[in-house]
Amino acid sequence: MATADPVEAIIGKIRDRGGRATDARRATIRVLLNTGQSHLSAEDIVSQVKLQHPDVAESTIYRNLATLEELGVVEHVHLGHGPSTYHLTEDGHQHLLCERCGKVIEVPEETFAPLAEQLATTYGFRIHPRHFAIMGLCRRCQGQRRAH
Repeated sequence: MATADPVEAIIGKIRDRGGRATDARRATIRVLLNTGQSHLSAEDIVSQVKLQHPDVAESTIYRNLATLEELGVVEHVHLGHGPSTYHLTEDGHQHLLCERCGKVIEVPEETFAPLAEQLATTYGFRIHPRHFAIMGLCRRCQGQRRAH
């Protein structure tokens, strides 16, 4: 039976793999689903979970993130030199990060399919482009650079 509640749908995946449905897991999933930000550091997630569940150990939240990542529900990405960030994997996308203003632009992963195919064919190398952001300058910062 399918559920309309996205938290319970994810909990169902955890149960299917023999995991338990705990309050800490539900709280971690809610933070990922309900935040206005799409990319949260583990520290951000820990703080938000602990606001509602102060008794939950930080290590438990980190383990929950690891479990969700193993299930393919969450992935982490390195956006520049800061801590890795976590987001739901509902739609596969690559990240472009402006090295001047910090703007993150989400690009559909299909955009990188020709490059991935070329690298596989020419070099026998399979890329995982979603793990790291591609650094550069956004349109606005490029315009600022030209103005100086």
